[in-house]
Amino acid sequence: MNTATRNATPTTTRTSVFERLAAFSYTHRWRALILWVVVLVGITGASVAAGNAYHNDFSLPGTDSQQAQSVLEKHGSAQADAAVQIVVRATDGIRDGAVEGRVGTMLEKVAGLPSVTDVRSPYEDAAAVSKDGTVGYATVTLDGEAQNVPKEDVRKIIDTAASIEGEGVEAAVGGDAARGAEEAEGGAAEGAGILGALVILVFLFGSLVAASLPVVTALFAVGSSIGLIALASQFADVADFTPPIMMLVGLGVGIDYALLIFSRYRGELLKGAEPERATRAALDAAGRTVFFAGCTVIIALMGLVALGLGSLQGVALAVALTVLVTMAASLTLLPALLGIFGGRIQRQVAKRAAKARRVEGAGWRRWATGVQRRPWAALVVSLVALGALAAPALDMRLGFADAGNDAESKSSRQAYDMLAEGFGPGFNGPLIVVADGGGTKAADQVRLALEETTGIAAATGPIPTKDASVATVIAFPDSAPQAEETSRLVDRLRDDVFPPLEKSTGVELLVGGPTAATEDFASTVSDRMPLFVAIVVGLSALLLLAVFRSVLIPLKAALLNLVSIGAALGAITLVFQEGWFGVEPGPIEAFIPVMIFAIVFGLSMDYEVFLLSRIHEEWERTKDPQGAVRDGLAATGKVITAAAAIMIVVFSAFLLSPDRMLQQFGLGLAVAILLDAVVIRCLIVPAVMQLLGRSAWWLPAWLRRVLPKVELERH
Repeated sequence: MNTATRNATPTTTRTSVFERLAAFSYTHRWRALILWVVVLVGITGASVAAGNAYHNDFSLPGTDSQQAQSVLEKHGSAQADAAVQIVVRATDGIRDGAVEGRVGTMLEKVAGLPSVTDVRSPYEDAAAVSKDGTVGYATVTLDGEAQNVPKEDVRKIIDTAASIEGEGVEAAVGGDAARGAEEAEGGAAEGAGILGALVILVFLFGSLVAASLPVVTALFAVGSSIGLIALASQFADVADFTPPIMMLVGLGVGIDYALLIFSRYRGELLKGAEPERATRAALDAAGRTVFFAGCTVIIALMGLVALGLGSLQGVALAVALTVLVTMAASLTLLPALLGIFGGRIQRQVAKRAAKARRVEGAGWRRWATGVQRRPWAALVVSLVALGALAAPALDMRLGFADAGNDAESKSSRQAYDMLAEGFGPGFNGPLIVVADGGGTKAADQVRLALEETTGIAAATGPIPTKDASVATVIAFPDSAPQAEETSRLVDRLRDDVFPPLEKSTGVELLVGGPTAATEDFASTVSDRMPLFVAIVVGLSALLLLAVFRSVLIPLKAALLNLVSIGAALGAITLVFQEGWFGVEPGPIEAFIPVMIFAIVFGLSMDYEVFLLSRIHEEWERTKDPQGAVRDGLAATGKVITAAAAIMIVVFSAFLLSPDRMLQQFGLGLAVAILLDAVVIRCLIVPAVMQLLGRSAWWLPAWLRRVLPKVELERH
């Protein structure tokens, strides 16, 4: 097909589904807007009326810790119930008569509080008082799992315990339920992110009206998605940390997608198109890119399902739904808003264009030319810098933050520190060893063996269950729950210490408890990560292969995305594991790497597709590989930079959150997007495309025949 024929094709080709969708939404703009308002209000109202049933399910069938928990629940062990510890420290010793009276009165009040089923005083158990007599703890058993006990009930326990403080006495409440009850409400981070994005958009477009449209589109999408997931939590396992992650991703992606379309719309206005024609052209071009980019994010998130990690699957589905709704809002709500405000935006664009003194994209064209002059220098320096930042990720330790990472003002952190001071660092992360069969006699042999094991500070038990055949022993490590020594201890018990005992006693020994469960979760994530990466990278590469009809471009995109993700994980490791910038050091949340990989890989493809679709358009038109890169970067550089800046602001705002997990998410996503937009899109991609030349678009003839043709731009 010659050039003239190819250029004539659009005049005889039926309009695309994206253009028809834009025309419908533009023509029926008020109906479209009202429909979205009804959807948002209806879903929000229904979710408020029904409430939510968020539930953290970190069960891992087949692991030692999960099997131990199942045995305890089946045989009616008290260790299967949630509990908190009321820790008391007294200068004169907790056995002092006056102190004992105050503690006893307080515990009587606690026993009468809602959700409390049992209170075991430190005066009933000599092991509950430290050797120097200054620290003791009471165990308060609750009537449900930690995440299901009402927070207000746990707060009453915290307040009651605090009532005895003063005159040399300190009291604090520790345990997972106490940590959950002290979690601060969100909102500040999201608000700061939206405000920052709005400021960038105003500077970009010079108009508050124009800047507001991408933000409004994102808010409609995120609001509807959160309501849907709250309703879905009634029927499926959805983790309680899902909504803030949905807001984090939804705001960034929503503003990003709307910006890509609006930027194309503005470009059409600058060419002289009327608002309706500009809207249809923008959706027909950028709308395709948004649709494809959204699909890549969803595919990446669906790869998490392959991990089979309980609540993580619910988080993946929830975020994928958010991206889907965001994509729908960008393709339907945004054209309606453009129809309502199109005349005003057209006048503002014309007025600003009249004042402009330079050609749009001229600076980016000069930048691309500069990189093309020294491609090897740009490539080598960039890769060395990214590799250096990614290196710390090789030593990343996965786990879960505990009370030792909380702010010192929190009751859970104070209880953690007092227990560590009085009983040793391992007291905050005991190992629950379950002897399934043999009863207390076999469990007593296990206790004796544990007391002789290096790394065990003390062991108590045996503790019988309602079934005489099962008993438990509680072992306290020498090291803190998050310490690497504790991880090695768990492995040593399972691999070396217990197998001979199982043979001699004929019972099955299982290591459970929160610390062991954390190790199992982290180990499972590490083992399944290669499969997850292979699925996500493979499917995304196939999509890029079909779109750009090139073998090397999908390979380049996959490798560069892996580099940027590695650098982001390296930054998280330096800050949160090594304690840079004064952050409390600790492990990286076990699911952070896979979640960041899925989200960043999808978002990086957004910029890859947006940039390369314009380069591909120029390549198809001119067959000049170097010129295509310059023109593509000139056309997209400003938009990609602005979109990245908005995402960075939104994601960085979550560093203001009190939640350590959200801080890690925010930093990881912000660093990844910064590197992707600045280093990869502005330096590495132009350099690689220059070095590859015409071979960048190479595709074997046999593959060209069988591949479906997918166009992101109408030529």
